[in-house]
Amino acid sequence: MWRVLVFPFTLIYGIIVLLRNKFFDWGILRSKKFDIPVISVGNLSVGGSGKSPHVEYLIRLLKKEYNIATLSRGYRRKTKGFRIVKQQATAREVGDEPCQFKHKFREITVAVDEKRRRGIEKIKQLDPYVEVILLDDAFQHRYVKPGLSILVTDFHNPYPEDFLMPSGRLREQAWGAKRADIIIVSKTPNVLSPITKRRFYHEINPLPHQLLLFTYVKYGMLRKVFESNSEDKIPQSFNSILMVTGIANPYPLEEHLREKCYDLEKFSYPDHHKFSKSDLKKIKKAYDNIFSPKKAIITTEKDAARLRSTIGIELLKDLPLYLIPVEVAFHKGQKQKFDRKVLNYVRENQGNQ
Repeated sequence: MWRVLVFPFTLIYGIIVLLRNKFFDWGILRSKKFDIPVISVGNLSVGGSGKSPHVEYLIRLLKKEYNIATLSRGYRRKTKGFRIVKQQATAREVGDEPCQFKHKFREITVAVDEKRRRGIEKIKQLDPYVEVILLDDAFQHRYVKPGLSILVTDFHNPYPEDFLMPSGRLREQAWGAKRADIIIVSKTPNVLSPITKRRFYHEINPLPHQLLLFTYVKYGMLRKVFESNSEDKIPQSFNSILMVTGIANPYPLEEHLREKCYDLEKFSYPDHHKFSKSDLKKIKKAYDNIFSPKKAIITTEKDAARLRSTIGIELLKDLPLYLIPVEVAFHKGQKQKFDRKVLNYVRENQGNQ
């Protein structure tokens, strides 16, 4: 019923997005192609598809051989314009994903700029030796024409089954996927049946040049949210866990953590939630009220980046507050296809600089 009510707004939004994309297709609005390998990772829907772990996969794949940089918008940051992300930067200054990238990969250049074309030019000015630039969440940023475009869609909510905003979560029409070189269905079950794969091939119907691949989530060992000199071994299972998240889809993590404890309580906030001191007090109170000798607070890497910059975070500093790292893994035989596609593109375009 609500989709019927908002349909007029969906229609207006769809016309605007369609015209914008057509203006780029017709050359009225111009995309710039750079003389350096530029790889874009994005999606068609708002939030929750798992873009960041795929950017991190690319960083791991490329950083040993190439001087790389990442460029993000810096969603919900308090600052504007171009900024190089420093190790001590906070999520309020640069956004949670860039903070996460810099925290995990200190040796690479991490930058933010809401104007991606300007951001790439600034990176090249500051580091003439940069060899590859990874664009995070940039599928709709058509002022830059990436050399390789990767589109990520959620297994539980794939774009062919979704609707345009505000009726659904799509930022643009589903046929925009034709701009992608690689389409990744993320967050699949660890074991994916051939029947399910065929269903997705039928629904997505990739073009002849497009590579359709499937990934699933791998959770790592728990780590402390706050750096400390303590070498105490972190337990990997508990009697009780208080899960704290501000992400679009916390359900896979919830399922994973239920296997690590007898009792799971949770605080689930909206995606990119800015934690307040009041939130921290509620979290601490909930933790104190758990009557269990072996308990912990567990959050995501992105949420940890925002928690570290929250005023009043000292309320939680003495508690067992852990983050759980996330990586993506390709299903059998597909890692080689993806790696080969990316590495071939980068190698073939190094001579353009």
